[in-house]
Amino acid sequence: MEVLEIILTVLEAIASLALIIVVLMQSGKKAGLSGAIAGGSETYMGKAKNGNLDQILANSTKWIALVWIVLTLSLSLI
Repeated sequence: MEVLEIILTVLEAIASLALIIVVLMQSGKKAGLSGAIAGGSETYMGKAKNGNLDQILANSTKWIALVWIVLTLSLSLI
């Protein structure tokens, strides 16, 4: 049981680092009055340029977070 706990702990540490990196790589949302006046990244051309990478990072965040939650719950049950 001790070996399984060590393996799950290492996997959780890797998932934690991956989650931090993926979240930090995401582009920030332009907020405030200047973003509303200028249009920010909400224009059609702005979405076309950054849409693919932002979509991949958003999906990666969801899946890595799900893996992290499952690892955390499994470690708490051991």
